[in-house]
Amino acid sequence: MAATAASTQLKYQSGFGNEFSSEALPGALPEGQNNPKICPYGLYAEQLSGTHFTAPRVANRRSWLYRIRPSVTHEPFHPVNFPNESLTADFAAGTVTPNQLRWRPFPIPPEPVDWVRGLFTLCGAGRASTKEGFAIHVYAANQSMDNSALANADGDFLIVPQQGALRLKTELGLLDVAPGEIAVIPRGVRFAVALHNGAARGYVLEVFQGHFALPDLGPIGANGLANPRDFLHPVAWYENVEGLSYSVLHKLEGHLFVAAQSFSPFNVVAWHGNYVPYKYDLARFCPMNAVSFDHPDPSIFTVLTVPSYTPGAPPAADFVIFPPRWLVAEHTFRPPYYHRNCASEFMGLIKGQYEAKQDGGFLPGGASLHLCMTPHGPDTATFERAAGRADLAAAEGPAHLGHETLAFMFETTAIPRITPAALSCPCVDRDYYKCWVGLKSHFDPTSGPNATSYPKAQEAGAAKAIGSTAAADGTAYLGSGSLGTMQSS
Repeated sequence: MAATAASTQLKYQSGFGNEFSSEALPGALPEGQNNPKICPYGLYAEQLSGTHFTAPRVANRRSWLYRIRPSVTHEPFHPVNFPNESLTADFAAGTVTPNQLRWRPFPIPPEPVDWVRGLFTLCGAGRASTKEGFAIHVYAANQSMDNSALANADGDFLIVPQQGALRLKTELGLLDVAPGEIAVIPRGVRFAVALHNGAARGYVLEVFQGHFALPDLGPIGANGLANPRDFLHPVAWYENVEGLSYSVLHKLEGHLFVAAQSFSPFNVVAWHGNYVPYKYDLARFCPMNAVSFDHPDPSIFTVLTVPSYTPGAPPAADFVIFPPRWLVAEHTFRPPYYHRNCASEFMGLIKGQYEAKQDGGFLPGGASLHLCMTPHGPDTATFERAAGRADLAAAEGPAHLGHETLAFMFETTAIPRITPAALSCPCVDRDYYKCWVGLKSHFDPTSGPNATSYPKAQEAGAAKAIGSTAAADGTAYLGSGSLGTMQSS
């Protein structure tokens, strides 16, 4: 699709990790080869490699772009002429702490700031130079990237909008991404961010190693969680614009460089390959959950993962969501349990209220961070409400979290170091620890074992029989008298 075409409703290609192809002009893709002597329409052929040439075929990522002018046509790069101390990929000066950390919502700047200048690094680990580790950023912007583009040589960006819809203009086409959706921009792909609503805020997970992948489903089977067909990739779109001054930003080891060129970098008329930006609507995530008792580990809500270089080793990072869903576990403390984790957990809130925090401090646009083995869990108000100590024998009915809530987590194996700017910013919630100080002892050594503990209460008939509907859509319980088996042949 050319730049002059109407693009209010964008078209996409669906799938994940497969080969795609698209052309904005008929016949723009060469037939039978990647690099002909003369390309159709007089285009230049250019390969964009996301993995080394000899990577196993299952992991090899590359795309062929057919463009009006090649990306090498630019003036020399030089460091940007604006300060960017808040953006980094060097965590040597960072801090670690066993304390729980929380940030209030990051404000939209009062002065004009585009998406690149609005990036603010909170924490990270590893080194972009050795392609190991990650960085976690937030962004707050109020200006579109006009006549400029960014290529991130350090890694892949996973962008999580919280406020304000974005239009991502990429070399391979356009993506519209609203709060409740995510987008992934692979390493090296040039892109620009336009704001649909005048102001935007959100979160970014940048991985220096590998690429995002779908998690294996194991015993879940072939379907569920994030299904491949729901990931959307752009179709070819180009600008044939010459004679303007374009700024091409290049991020390398956390440093920003800029080069000038006299044409739009978004001049790819056709492309094919499997190294492509994409978006995903989190509402399409099909959650799995406990349907009898106990609380599943949050890994059951993993949308995307970044596998380790070593087979069988823990992933470099996971992107996990806590979506709207039914809670039906009986005789179970339904909010997330109290936890100390060998991994580190960064959480953000896209909308609503997180199920484990009732104190009003974890707000949309804010964040929390619990490093390796730092204790965390529900606040006092959540515990007291969810424990339901008045009548432990009564079976709880099904409850829905509500469609107005959506939280997420970046879980990382390496321990992130917090940047000085993140620790000193005004958004730090210095009173975060107070949400737990009201947790009192309920221990009574004279009370004896809990006679209403599961499964005794269930055996007493607390569970509802099949056919009872606790919800308008017919939520039903199979009943404790039903038990079948299946034997595979």
